[in-house]
Amino acid sequence: MSTDTDVDAREKSSNDSSSISSKVRSSADGKSNDGMTCAMSVEDISMMQLADSFFPTGMYTTSNGLEMFFYNKRVKSAEHLKSLLAVFLKQQIGPADCVALGNAYQAAGESNLARLVEIDNMLFSMRLIKEIREASVRSGIQLIRCLNHIVSNRKADSSSSSSNNNYSILESYDDAVRSKKANGVYPVALAVACNVFSIPKPKAGLILLYSFSISVIGAALRLGMLNHFQGQMIVDDLKPLMVTVVKENIDKPLSSMWQFAPEIDIVQMMHERLATKMFIT
Repeated sequence: MSTDTDVDAREKSSNDSSSISSKVRSSADGKSNDGMTCAMSVEDISMMQLADSFFPTGMYTTSNGLEMFFYNKRVKSAEHLKSLLAVFLKQQIGPADCVALGNAYQAAGESNLARLVEIDNMLFSMRLIKEIREASVRSGIQLIRCLNHIVSNRKADSSSSSSNNNYSILESYDDAVRSKKANGVYPVALAVACNVFSIPKPKAGLILLYSFSISVIGAALRLGMLNHFQGQMIVDDLKPLMVTVVKENIDKPLSSMWQFAPEIDIVQMMHERLATKMFIT
């Protein structure tokens, strides 16, 4: 026999269920629980996909000279590593790679293959260290290969639209790399990938800086320099700098591209001469 208390409990449970369903629907519609708009898109997931170390670019095999810094006892702590990464971002990745990425992104959007090849060759020529040049090319080519598989799968899927103008620039750039007209450096390949995935240019810059930072921090973990918690704290500390570096460089003209970190260059040269090594850079 139902009591008033039982009825009240059932009504409360029903109301709670309705409330939860409403919240789920609101989230799916892109609205937060407080009524504010919270935009979500497939492009956001694509951004996470490209930035994930799970993506097969081979960047986990690189330390960008950190291995040599470690052996020479020049980087001894998490704080030292954070300082080194800041130099990388401000003196190399930002003013060189990020500028190249921004210009390549625009060229890819305009289907301007000649401009893409120009940017590719210019950035390649600025890579002073052979290991670093070759690693960038390997990662870029791997990115293009994976992207080709993704695009082929999209075209084969009759339920999805395959009419993407950026597919053609991907094919053209891939052909240029295969014919040795371009090298396939990672920042340019990433610009093409972000066009295919419709990821905005500033977010493409964040992918570039974040992926680089994670590859170096991952190398530090494998070298036993720090633990996972320390690694995550470094990432968190560097977030404002990553945003600043992207804002300062992503829209600069190609003629303003530069890099200057001579100590890093020298250490990377020393790494090339190691008889045995854990990382390819």
